[in-house]
Amino acid sequence: MDNVLISVIVPCYNQAQYLDECLQSVLDQTYQDWECIIVNDGSPDNTAEVAKKWLEKDVRFKYYYKENGGLSSARNFGIDKAEGEWILPLDSDDYISKDYLDLAKSHFVNQDLNVIYCEAQKFGAVNEKWELEEFTLTKLALENLIFCSAFFRKADWRKVSGYDENLVHGLEDWDFWISLLKDGGKVLKLQEICFFYRIKEKSMLQDLKESKSIFPIMYIESKHINFFHQQLGTFNKISKLNRQHEELIDILIHKRKFSRFVNQIYSLFESKLFKYKM
Repeated sequence: MDNVLISVIVPCYNQAQYLDECLQSVLDQTYQDWECIIVNDGSPDNTAEVAKKWLEKDVRFKYYYKENGGLSSARNFGIDKAEGEWILPLDSDDYISKDYLDLAKSHFVNQDLNVIYCEAQKFGAVNEKWELEEFTLTKLALENLIFCSAFFRKADWRKVSGYDENLVHGLEDWDFWISLLKDGGKVLKLQEICFFYRIKEKSMLQDLKESKSIFPIMYIESKHINFFHQQLGTFNKISKLNRQHEELIDILIHKRKFSRFVNQIYSLFESKLFKYKM
């Protein structure tokens, strides 16, 4: 097939010290038909100074500044500006292998595919392969199986109204993949390690787990109530699932109280007293 423009979206907030490594990995791509949209999400550090150097290196780099609105807002802003048919989000502290775009592009001809991702490697405070469960909708209902740096069509992003900007404390990727795939979307996982995910001593994900995790989980469960009910049945069934999910399930059902909460909401949605069109 003819070359397809891929738009790499790089949101930046207080990560200027990692930005050069991230953008160099984009510039090094063996596939040449790309644009890279750098979104400065109101960062107080020297992100602007670092980013603007890359505009001089290659015209395919584009830079935008916006007021701080969070990761979902920055990604949506960048994707809205994107001219590519396919989108690849890339956080500014991570990087990709030089053949990631090339490997993914060879599958774009498959019109049934909605998401393409790869094997991944953690680096930084932890150095190991990122072991993720193979994708199924039922497993997606239990936890996020796809990291942010996966390819999807801009048309599909538009269909689901983008990333949910209400999720300012994390889990926006999980919510986005559920929105994109819950009605039967197709996923392809490349067997090569093409994505490198930086682990810091104290990460946003750790902060989320420590203090705020139950709130975005409850929000996502309520938003996609039919999906979770379809994939998992009543939430009393969760306690019988594989023991490897025990920690996640403990958070998810919040010591069994969340089970009753979700079932009550689902019953309300199904009742004649409250009709809500999903």
